[in-house]
Amino acid sequence: MLKKLRLKIILAIVLVAAVMLCAILGLFYTLTKQNLRTQSISMMQAIAADPFAPVQPEREPQQVRLPYFVLQTDAFGNLVAIGSSDYDLTDRTFLRMVAAAAQASRDAIGEIPEYSLRYCRVTGSVIFADISSEQQTLRTLLKTGALLVALGLLAFFGLAVLLARSAVRPVEEAWRQQKQFVADASHELKTPLTVILTNTELLQSPDYDTAQKQTFLSGIDAMAKQMRALVERLLELARAENEQASRAFTPCDLSQITESSALLFEAALFERGLTLQTELEPDITVSGDERQLSQLVEIYLDNARKYASGGTVAVRLFRCGKNRCRLSVSNEGEALSPQALRQIFDRFSRADAARTRDGSFGLGLSIAQAIAQAHGGSVWAESDGGVNTFFAELPVLSGHEKRQETAKKGI
Repeated sequence: MLKKLRLKIILAIVLVAAVMLCAILGLFYTLTKQNLRTQSISMMQAIAADPFAPVQPEREPQQVRLPYFVLQTDAFGNLVAIGSSDYDLTDRTFLRMVAAAAQASRDAIGEIPEYSLRYCRVTGSVIFADISSEQQTLRTLLKTGALLVALGLLAFFGLAVLLARSAVRPVEEAWRQQKQFVADASHELKTPLTVILTNTELLQSPDYDTAQKQTFLSGIDAMAKQMRALVERLLELARAENEQASRAFTPCDLSQITESSALLFEAALFERGLTLQTELEPDITVSGDERQLSQLVEIYLDNARKYASGGTVAVRLFRCGKNRCRLSVSNEGEALSPQALRQIFDRFSRADAARTRDGSFGLGLSIAQAIAQAHGGSVWAESDGGVNTFFAELPVLSGHEKRQETAKKGI
């Protein structure tokens, strides 16, 4: 699929380039042909006025007098030819043929291709001018233009290959993530389904007593709840990614939201021997959904609770720049590799196999990322000296914007 998409992009770019280059060549050819014809006719009209007038290069340096001859009819009806020495004007057969061709045409100005001549009929005479050099110029122009078009298409093809690779890369990454998501979701569902099916078969066996069957039922119940939890997390992720764009945001005190969420986790952190430390700048207001913002903070805190090796969990909220604020949650723990930092917000991503404990599915940070992006923000993680820090940066409301939002809410 990706190869076909890449090929379509390349073909589209090359096709557009071919049309443009051919159009430019065609336009240049037409203008050159028209210009040569106009110059030739202008010269013929000047010759008609005075066949023996010399060329005056100081007045018209761009005009060259081409080989020509003039046919006139004398008082006795005989053809009289005058002109340059490039033609054999004693060849009466040739003169009668070109004269007949010129007189047979309805147009006063035309061409006789078989003799490479252009004629111009005026009162009492017909002027003929050689156009072989003009034809040669146009043929050379076509050959040169075709070569330039071919070279241009070759250059555009190389450029198209580079652009196609760049354009397909996001699609390729999305396709990879989709396949990885399906594989990970299947893996997460496979284990509880296997346990449920196995316990169901054991329940149907007469070899087990009531107490043992109760154990099997408890296993089925635990696995079913695990599957329900996974489905609920997937639904949360879908809502965060798809519904936030249409949600009506209101001014939210992110400082208060962060403080409340931190207080909720203080006891849970204490049970694991962790100390909570907060440093929150007051009165930071953002436009958003309060429940979703609380969920973002809680996901970060829960992540720190699960994977902190001890010490302190530090929560900071501060303004950075004129219209942005930054939330950070830090904890001591196993250092994350650069690859893990790049993939930590992907669905079902875990830094190591041990992160399957505590019922983690690797979806929480993906939900946090979706929430931040829905609020016009971004997320990332850093690992330095055994301290892992997760960041979320969001746009803040200015004083004027807060008053406007409050007025709208009042209305």
